[in-house]
Amino acid sequence: MTNLYRLPDQRARRRIVSFDRRELSRLLNLYSMRVASGEWRDYAIDFRPGMAIFSIFRHTAEQPLFAIAKVPGGGTGGGYMVYNGPRKLAHGDSLEDVLHIFDRKLKLLLG
Repeated sequence: MTNLYRLPDQRARRRIVSFDRRELSRLLNLYSMRVASGEWRDYAIDFRPGMAIFSIFRHTAEQPLFAIAKVPGGGTGGGYMVYNGPRKLAHGDSLEDVLHIFDRKLKLLLG
């Protein structure tokens, strides 16, 4: 019984990662544009130890179509990632870097 655990130290180790207001606004803006076009239908936000995840669904009862994760830490371990199932589609230091994967390419239709 010689081990002493300070509660504030334990809480600091379990730091909760979340999206800030600017990031959440950007994610919801992208989501609303895709809902309006009929591509996406639902989303979920999860807070796991050391990670925040914004999941996008085509149908509510299915697996997420895409997951956008925020992981703290500088250098190699931190940043933002976009997943399609187990496949990592993009990785970057800023949210804007990884959201470029969702940019649409315009097609010219001649008829």
